[in-house]
Amino acid sequence: MLNRRDSFKFLAAAMAAGVTGVPAFSQAAESVEKAPAGPDFPTEKDHWTMVIVPDTQSYVKYGRNQGILELMTAWIQENAQKFRIQQVLVAGDLVEQNNANRGSRYNQTSEQQWSAVSDAFKRLDGVLPYVVCTGNHDHGFYSAENRETNLSKYFFPERNPSWNGVLVEMGLNTFGQKTLENAAFEFTTPAGQKMLTISLPFAPTDENLAWAKELAARPKYENHFVTVLTHSFMDGNAQRIVSEGYQLNKEGGNAGEAIWQKLVKPSKNIRLVVCGHRSGADNWPECTSFRKDKNDAGKDVAQILFDTQALGGGWNGNGGDGWIRLLEFSADLKTVKARTLSPLFDIIPGYRHMAWERSERNEFTFTMD
Repeated sequence: MLNRRDSFKFLAAAMAAGVTGVPAFSQAAESVEKAPAGPDFPTEKDHWTMVIVPDTQSYVKYGRNQGILELMTAWIQENAQKFRIQQVLVAGDLVEQNNANRGSRYNQTSEQQWSAVSDAFKRLDGVLPYVVCTGNHDHGFYSAENRETNLSKYFFPERNPSWNGVLVEMGLNTFGQKTLENAAFEFTTPAGQKMLTISLPFAPTDENLAWAKELAARPKYENHFVTVLTHSFMDGNAQRIVSEGYQLNKEGGNAGEAIWQKLVKPSKNIRLVVCGHRSGADNWPECTSFRKDKNDAGKDVAQILFDTQALGGGWNGNGGDGWIRLLEFSADLKTVKARTLSPLFDIIPGYRHMAWERSERNEFTFTMD
């Protein structure tokens, strides 16, 4: 349970940032079934949970919102055993401005934003392995003007003891350094299944994709269930992004459809892609989507967009109402139950009934062949 000091801290953050009602939904995700009623935590033997944390940029760009992000990681920490959480994926855009030395429109400097997201994830250091990726706002000055990023100043290989034996590979970034911008994490599920999660930077280069493709194909990983985490891949209509106008894309960085064609589709063992990036002001259908396609080996590849940053008052609201996505995997990895929770609503008595978002877009089950 949250201690009293933390509860007051998080409630104060909620009141300062403002909480909103939940809008109506109409569009259901494709190729899914409504999840059956029952406990929201795994009860069957050897089932386990992957957590997706959406873009955190709007939680850290205003000081008033930062307590909500801390609440989200506190919930993950405190429920790690109950929900059998094995890995946490963070969908990029950790900050709003990587290096805004030209001034900030917000009340937090770039350094304060990086410090805030770093502090929030300290709760998970030594508790759980989490996987981060860089978004467009994590590069350049404001948004992907160049490849420079402050990620490694705050998230480096030695930081989290839970990465020991889990962080198995790091690729070179644009500047010839091995960092968490291109990284791979190996997991063993409670049933003994092997998984590999590969993190790629925003607008990955052909070299980044070639590294990931070769890595997934290595004999020691070829029978793993591989997940790719990359910031920009798909929109709210479940359409892979064909092109974007950022400077990094103009310099050859790949958008979603190219990532699919060059990396995901040709790789027999990549079975899941997780992304953020696309959101909509208080509009769930723009914030999350799902699709499945066959890869060249005829296997299902699930693709999930989850970016709630503009819920809770729009782009300058409370940062996203505290939503996180939980994926419960069966022992054989063939059935996945998706659920969506707001730890923020969960601690506010008047909002607790809305803590689990039950619309078809946010609570569903999908199968993998």
